[in-house]
Amino acid sequence: MKIKNLTLRTNKFQEVKDFYSKILGLEINDETDDTFSVKIGWSILKFKQSTEPFLYHYCFLIPSNKLQEALHWMEERVDIVELESGEKAVNFEDWNAVSFYFYDGSGNISEFITHHDLGNDIDKQFDISDVLGISEMGIGTDDIKKVNSILEEKCQTRLWKGDLRRFGANGSPEGKFVLANYNEKETWFPTQIKIKPVPFEIEIENNDKLYRLEYTGRELRKRQTG
Repeated sequence: MKIKNLTLRTNKFQEVKDFYSKILGLEINDETDDTFSVKIGWSILKFKQSTEPFLYHYCFLIPSNKLQEALHWMEERVDIVELESGEKAVNFEDWNAVSFYFYDGSGNISEFITHHDLGNDIDKQFDISDVLGISEMGIGTDDIKKVNSILEEKCQTRLWKGDLRRFGANGSPEGKFVLANYNEKETWFPTQIKIKPVPFEIEIENNDKLYRLEYTGRELRKRQTG
């Protein structure tokens, strides 16, 4: 599974635009008065102006041998979230992955992650052009089993890790939905950001087919186009 397009909403439109264009140095695409997008690897990340302060968790995939270089590159530009141990990188043994976290310009918690099972090493010094794409999108829900079933039915994806009660991941190491039950898990690790059912639009590719979905905050459904 790959996340091809992701649209989020923000009430800090200029701040998040400056974050991606001025701090990370990405080119702004398809800009209007209340939207902009950036291309990051195989993904397009789009933000829409909103009046409500929605907060999200999403994550980017980087080459499996570039975690420390990417960490140093980002440290020169943003504050990296420190763990309780004082470390900045966290090892997820069950996922065979390592990651670190930071806030984007609108206060969303974002992440760079390496999945060693992918074996996607590169032989060059890391810069922002080496980000491979969006790897995760968080979904806050009170019924993981229901959301997972919808994804299985509509997108032919499968539960990859975790469980259907508290926290699970549907998809693959390359791209996945992180499903969190806000009645069982209060905040997005490693922050105090409350897990809530916030709206977004997404297009994924799975088994060479494209699927367009929207999460209204109440239900996950096929997105209407055209």
